[in-house]
Amino acid sequence: MNVRMRRPSAGFVVAMIALFIALGGTAGAVVSAAVPLAKHALVADNAKKLGGKTPAQVVAAGAAAGAALAAKNPPSTAAGLVTRKTSTASIGAGGAQAFTIACDAGQKVLGGGFSSDGPLVVAVASGPTDDATWTIGLLNFDDAAGHNVTLYATCIK
Repeated sequence: MNVRMRRPSAGFVVAMIALFIALGGTAGAVVSAAVPLAKHALVADNAKKLGGKTPAQVVAAGAAAGAALAAKNPPSTAAGLVTRKTSTASIGAGGAQAFTIACDAGQKVLGGGFSSDGPLVVAVASGPTDDATWTIGLLNFDDAAGHNVTLYATCIK
């Protein structure tokens, strides 16, 4: 079977050329007209925001605003929020005792510990008793002498 294709008519060819020119011309017009307008609008908006200031003036104004804000609302530091409570006690020769240290009112305990003047004093338990107190269970393995201990609690406001 031999299928023969007909040539397009002159009217069809002219219509296709007109269609491509119309579509291409519109797209070209949109792109060529829109890009400069968009750039101009962007520059104009930025110029309005900067008020005609130079980059150095903008940087200086930003630094001054940052300093003013920092002076008005100083950043909080952990040093101002965290405190350490200490307490001294003694543990008798060969003794076992639980010690509790409490934070000030309105504070919560974060951790605790101890130090001793004797090498044979050890902690057998250490932990929070509640939100504001820390308990440390100590044993003195020195049967000949009692020792002084310093208890520590780290508290947060």
